Order: sequence, then C-alpha cells, then structure tokens
Amino acid sequence: MFQKVLVANRGEVARRVFRACRRLGVKTVAVYSEADCDAPHVKDADEAVPIGPAPARQSYLSIDAMLAAASRAGADAVHPGYGFLAENWQFAAACAKVGVTFIGPSPEVIRTMGDKTEARGVMGAVGVPVVPGSPGPVAEVVEAERLATNIGFPLLIKATAGGGGIGMARVTRAGDLSAAFATARRRAEAAFGNGALYVERYLERPRHVEVQVFGDVRGALVHLHERECSIQRRHQKLVEESPAPDLPAETKAGLTAAAVTGARAIGYVNAGTMEFLVDATGRFYFLEMNTRLQVEHPVTEEVTGVDLVVAQLRVAAGEPLPWRQEEIIQRGAAIECRIYAEDPAKGFLPSPGTITRLELPAGEGIRIESGVAAGSTVSVHYDPLLVKLIARGDCREQAVERMAKTLAECVIEGVQTTVPFLRRVMSHPEYRRGAVHTQMVEQGVFNA
Repeated sequence: MFQKVLVANRGEVARRVFRACRRLGVKTVAVYSEADCDAPHVKDADEAVPIGPAPARQSYLSIDAMLAAASRAGADAVHPGYGFLAENWQFAAACAKVGVTFIGPSPEVIRTMGDKTEARGVMGAVGVPVVPGSPGPVAEVVEAERLATNIGFPLLIKATAGGGGIGMARVTRAGDLSAAFATARRRAEAAFGNGALYVERYLERPRHVEVQVFGDVRGALVHLHERECSIQRRHQKLVEESPAPDLPAETKAGLTAAAVTGARAIGYVNAGTMEFLVDATGRFYFLEMNTRLQVEHPVTEEVTGVDLVVAQLRVAAGEPLPWRQEEIIQRGAAIECRIYAEDPAKGFLPSPGTITRLELPAGEGIRIESGVAAGSTVSVHYDPLLVKLIARGDCREQAVERMAKTLAECVIEGVQTTVPFLRRVMSHPEYRRGAVHTQMVEQGVFNA
C-alpha cells in the first residue's frame, strides 16, 4: 500500500478520498490555490501544499504545479478525484514518468475514451450499441449536411473532446445547421482547445442510465449495477439514484453486459463508468465513458455496501479486486441530490458569495458529503458544488421520503442554492413514480 497520497483536487471529493486513505493508514496531502487556503479540505489532510493563484489553469489544472507538489510532499501516489485533471491522459502519463502512481486507468485508455468518436468506434466494434451518427470527426459543414440526410432531424452537434454538454448544439432543421456548426466549433475550441466535431441523432425524452465498472491489473472486471441520472440541467446531473426505477430486467441485463464488454475490450483497470441513453422502448446506446470516480458514486456504495475509493487505492497498489461479481448485490435504494450554489429561478446561474449559515440535518439513512462550512467562500473560479445529500432506504419510497425530509430541514444562507428546486423534484408525482427522462428540467416540469 502507498505511504502518502496527494489528492489533486479540492472540496468534497478531496475530503472523501482523505477518509478512504485514513481507513488504510495512508498519509494524505491536500493541494490548494490562493482562493482555498482556508478551505475545509486543506484542514482535513495531514499536510497541505500551495499550488498557485485562484484561476484553475494556474493551479488545479496545472500539471507542473501538481507534480511539484507531489515531489515536495514526497507522495508516492496521486488521486485525481473528478473534474480538473482526472481525465487528462497527459497528467496520468506525467505521473508515471516521475514515478508517482496515478490512481486510475492507464494514460492510453484515458486518451482513447476521452476522444468521443474514437470511443464510439471502439464500442461499436465490440457490439455495444452507439447512437446513430458520424463514424468520426466531421471536418466541414457540407459533410454534416450530407450525414444529416441519413441521421434525420433533430440532431446533435458535439465536440469530440467534449463533456458535460459543453460545445453541444441541438439542430432541429436543415436551415440552422451551418450556423450551429460554426458556433459549436468556436465553443469547442475555446473550452477544449480542439474544435473537432461530430454529429449524432437527438433522442427524444431518453433516460440517462450508467453502469459502474471496476477492473484490476490481473484482468478481473466486474460491474456494480446501474445508476439513474436523468434529472439534469444543461446535460449536468442534479439527482442520481440506484437502482434505476422501473428499469425492465431485460434492459438492465443488457446494459450491464454491454458495460462489461466495453470495459473489457479496452483492458480497463480501476473505477470507471459506462454511460448510456435508454429510449422509451428500452433500447440503449453507449453515450460515453468516464474514466474516473463519479460524483454520484455514493449511491452505488450505499446499495452495495462497498467502498469504491478504498478499492481504488488497493487496486492501484497492485492488489486484486476485493469482490467477485456474484458478491455484489443491490440492496434497498439510495438517492443523491447535488446542492449547488446556483439560482434555479435564473436558469441555474452560479451564485458566488460567502455561506453565512449552514445546517445539514443528520439521521438514519442520511449521508452527507460536504466541501464547505459556515464562513466558506464560494468562488467564481470553480464548480459551485457545495454538498451532496445521500438518502438510503429499504425501498425507493423510503429513500425518497428521507431525502424530502432532509431537504426540508436543510438551511444554507448567504448564497442561492438548488435546494428549493430539489424539494420540488422530490415532491413531484412524475419523479415519485419513477417516470423520468433527461429533458424534464429544460421542459419546465419542476418549475414552481
């Protein structure tokens, strides 16, 4: 096992990884920008190293700053968390070059699955269904127009290096394709430094269902069942749960089998997630793979009883997977709500500021993963995720009731948050009966 792990991240995920390290007796190192010098994650670690100014590109996204911090602290491994450098294959390769273990898959796997068109090709080649679309990057709008005659409208233009919906454009008619293509290219170049695009069919009212996978260096690979992630705004998740409600057994079996097939095809090692869209008929399509720990990993932990982060550390240290497939059983139900410093009444606009009051209720079946405390400053420089609330129950109805009660008692003052929106979701009849799809938020289903 490692002696000292540096967490190349901040907020609640850094604290989550520290907790797993402590379980294994591993020393922890936090990194922090000038904006985070008093952040809770800094105080949680055994030691902390400054990495630069507040802007992420000069601190949390700087490979040189992270490697210098690891060297200064004498860390023998780096956990990337999620976001920032977590899916940056150059960072994983740079860690290997200086003899520091990157806790995650190989640089080559990260690179392959980070290229959306290459990932679609790899999955399609092993029989995993992909959304109908272009076989590779689309260089010019005339090529997109030709493809559109076969794909049909509406369609999506997406960045090959993209994620989180950034650079994505929905096109409903041929006359809008040229302008949307140019806009998507500009946004992709600005966000990813890569303007390459591809097109695929736009699915109406699909569900977003993902499968947790985990592999080790000896070739063992398992799935840890599915998560429902359909409640999203701007293609970014707000509510997740496991199991997925009312998912037909045949569809679930197909999803988990496809996820394992896909992960095995690329020799996947450590924790990863295969994401799918499921249409109203139960047909499913590979969307993308996240080659890291997911924000929503706690719901899987709550229904399976495993500790995914401890397993990440053990597998990265060369140990075998701690479970066999038949030992991983879903029991009960768990729901996660993400509390962001955002104003739902203003299109989920970020709400930076200082948290003047923070009261997070505890109770049976309630788990809290928080990156803030009363007095914390919510910076304009970073993702405004504050807290994750996780509710577990013997059944989905009990988990929903516990989450609704927890949200009702949750008090956060000083910034606007998604709490009022999440309360409406938990009380909405469509959500209560599990009738969810990814376009509910944009269609205003949960508006007051």
